[in-house]
Amino acid sequence: MEPDAIRALVDEFNAAWGNHDLDAALALVTDDCRFDATGPAPDGTSHQGRDAVRAAWKPIFADSSAHFTTEASFVADDRFVQTWRYDFEGGHIRGIDVIEVRDGAISAKLSYVKG
Repeated sequence: MEPDAIRALVDEFNAAWGNHDLDAALALVTDDCRFDATGPAPDGTSHQGRDAVRAAWKPIFADSSAHFTTEASFVADDRFVQTWRYDFEGGHIRGIDVIEVRDGAISAKLSYVKG
């Protein structure tokens, strides 16, 4: 995919996160999508496949008071890298995602946080 198309895909994906629309986010991922969660420390948990990713994301999307803000981003080959801030009741964390794209969909979201 061209960099502009990757950016548009991830913008749509991020909008789904911002709207707490789990189904819209999952519609943009591959069937075998991988999500590496930020916890538990030190390595997080890896979730493979749409059903496992849905289960991992469901509590995040359910918290309507929380939200992500993208701070900076760039496209590199078939990857989109973004730094972000996640605000929730009582605090926030900052982190980075490495998002991989394949065949017009998101095939991996590898998430890391500042420790």
